[in-house]
Amino acid sequence: MAFITCNFYSEVLGLSTSMTVILPQQTSTQIGLNNRSSQKLHKTLYLLHGFSDDDTIWSRRTSIERYVAELGLAVVMPNVHQSFYTDMEYGNKYWTFLTDELPAIARSFFPLSEAREDNYVAGLSMGGYGAFKWALRHPDRFAAAGSLSGALDMANGIKFPAMAHMKAYFQLIYGEKDISGTDEDLLQLVAEQSQASMEKPPFYQCCGTEDFLYPDNISFRDACREAEYPLTYVEGPGNHEWGYWDTHIQHFLKWLPLEK
Repeated sequence: MAFITCNFYSEVLGLSTSMTVILPQQTSTQIGLNNRSSQKLHKTLYLLHGFSDDDTIWSRRTSIERYVAELGLAVVMPNVHQSFYTDMEYGNKYWTFLTDELPAIARSFFPLSEAREDNYVAGLSMGGYGAFKWALRHPDRFAAAGSLSGALDMANGIKFPAMAHMKAYFQLIYGEKDISGTDEDLLQLVAEQSQASMEKPPFYQCCGTEDFLYPDNISFRDACREAEYPLTYVEGPGNHEWGYWDTHIQHFLKWLPLEK
């Protein structure tokens, strides 16, 4: 595998930023890894970080490079700071950066496939929200999406006492508006998908039962069931921590509809 720290300029953000990228490499003599690269244009997982992290966190806290080595899967991990993957009311346009600029830049730098069937998105906590929002608003771009301990009911969660310490951040992101029923509300987006004719990317959702975001995940699971959205839901003992995410990113990768 090639492990790349990529610093570049974003026209949308008006500043220099970074992404961490893992690229497949076919090898036969590397000790301890079974690397595979099956095509010239690589299948790609966009892997999103949580609220307190950056583009380096998945490679620092998990063995993601080792997990994808035998899959022939590229991984693009962008940095969006504490934006909730949103065009902020008082801040930068991180949603536009993520969904429009980032894929174009990444594909201009690296041999990544543009085909829907070759692209996937996942994330943890804030990144789970970003991943499902991206897949729900642009279902034509992804073959599957995943959320690990995601903040999936933001419209309601912003009002919870457990999130009160983040009120100032939410005002920067969303302003004073109520996002219920908008395209920032994942439950609304799921309900809209029940009427859509376009093929829906299947979702993988997991959360620990001791996680403070467990109620969010139950709400999202129930919304998917009501809308008959294709969802694989996994719960069990676990909290909001890296031991859980390191285990479950492996489960997600095994679940992905990758052609061997």
